[in-house]
Amino acid sequence: MNKDTLANLEKLVSGHREIEAQLMLPDTAADRDKYRKLTRQYNKHKPLAELYSKYCQCKDDIAALDELLSDSDAEIKSAAREELDELSTALTAYESDITEMLLNDDGTEEILNVYLEIRAGTGGDEAAIFAGDLHRMYLRYAEMKQWQVEIISSNEGEHGGFREIISRVTGDDVYTRLQFESGVHRVQRVPVTESQGRLHTSAATVAVLPETHESDEIEIKPDEVRVDSFRASGAGGQHVNKTDSAIRITHLESNIAVECQSERSQHRNRMTAMNLLKVKLLELKKAEQRKNRAETRRSMVGSGDRSERIRTYNYPQGRITDHRIQVALYQLPKYLEGDLDPLIDKLMSAERASRLTQEIT
Repeated sequence: MNKDTLANLEKLVSGHREIEAQLMLPDTAADRDKYRKLTRQYNKHKPLAELYSKYCQCKDDIAALDELLSDSDAEIKSAAREELDELSTALTAYESDITEMLLNDDGTEEILNVYLEIRAGTGGDEAAIFAGDLHRMYLRYAEMKQWQVEIISSNEGEHGGFREIISRVTGDDVYTRLQFESGVHRVQRVPVTESQGRLHTSAATVAVLPETHESDEIEIKPDEVRVDSFRASGAGGQHVNKTDSAIRITHLESNIAVECQSERSQHRNRMTAMNLLKVKLLELKKAEQRKNRAETRRSMVGSGDRSERIRTYNYPQGRITDHRIQVALYQLPKYLEGDLDPLIDKLMSAERASRLTQEIT
């Protein structure tokens, strides 16, 4: 491992010990929020800290055995060489495990669930239809992964599809697999609404908003929002059009508005909408922090900004192209049926490879 990585590992272990010491203090135990936050941090870095400690111990043992190689006793030298071979193998294994752990640690808080937002972009009715196709694609993918998908709100297009649809997706590795989907998705095809058979280009935006424990720390006071109730639209049976159970919450300072119409209970819709608002405010806060830091480095797989064109779906050629890693794959129908793993695996590999040269955050 290079010196920068080792230096950052030392910082991580030192910080881990400090957190451990704080957790032992009576004042920390009395502050439930502080104790919960420190415990999360401690548990998150514990496996890496313990592995690095074993790595350091192994290096110390190798250094001690190196001194025995100069001993005049042949048996001692022979035993030292044999043990050195075993420890050298162990040290290589520790380095490999540490590298793998660093690659799998994206420096973020634990991701619980995600909100998946799909909106029609340029292209009129065709864009709404394409947004519906993307929604169906992610539903199929979620079925393959045995994830749960809950529709939070939707606004259907006049000729099919959606002007906007927001879902909450839960399950194992949801954010790990979906985080690269944020951005502009472009489609090239002959629309069903096109009478002369001309090829059109339309677009839809996708945003993947993660829920983390940090979301719980966002406090929203009643006087900071406006809450409106209305009748839900779209699918839902007769009941959905008879009561004002749907909820819209507007954050007055940022003008961010969220809706929920998935439940018959106005109270539950309000809770869900409030959680979504917290996630959006947290994302806004992080975006401002990234801007203030004036980051010049940009990941190989892109920033995830929804204004960035990330992928093109070319129907005539049966091709899907991801512009961030310059990969074109065919068998487009398979991907539209939810077989996204081949492309997502390539994106994950590219992102992990680029992170090898970065410092631990």
